[in-house]
Amino acid sequence: MINSGLAVDVQDASGSQSVPEPRRIKNWVIHALSREVLGEITVRVVAEAEGSHLNEVYRHGVGPTNVLAFPTEIVTLDLVADVLPLGDIVVCAPVIEREADLQGIELDAHWAHMVIHGVLHLMGFDHQTSKDAVIMEAREKELLEGLGFKNLFYET
Repeated sequence: MINSGLAVDVQDASGSQSVPEPRRIKNWVIHALSREVLGEITVRVVAEAEGSHLNEVYRHGVGPTNVLAFPTEIVTLDLVADVLPLGDIVVCAPVIEREADLQGIELDAHWAHMVIHGVLHLMGFDHQTSKDAVIMEAREKELLEGLGFKNLFYET
């Protein structure tokens, strides 16, 4: 899927060898959007220290979490730019590695899942209520199956 109006910046500050190639991460982001979206998304891959700090500051959580999403809030319609930021996704490489191992999930599939999960948060999906969680999980499953990852996260 080609989306010429979308810029995806991938930053790897994790030092991990398991991080997929930036090209793959960009493809997952574009796939998750599934339509022409104009804008810019940054995916930052971090180690545990940065992941912990961001989780504590922005979610008041303890320790690192697998993925954080920071949607951009546009506060004015007078903003003129070639590409508007859609938001940032932060993925913690060591957490992804541990979760994949503990859950017996293919590492690449878990990376794709967490990137897609972050993009869906940027697009307004949430899982705060069980109803919202069902909707978000159904969309995740559909997108993951579209990438060839079948029956990895959900009961059939």
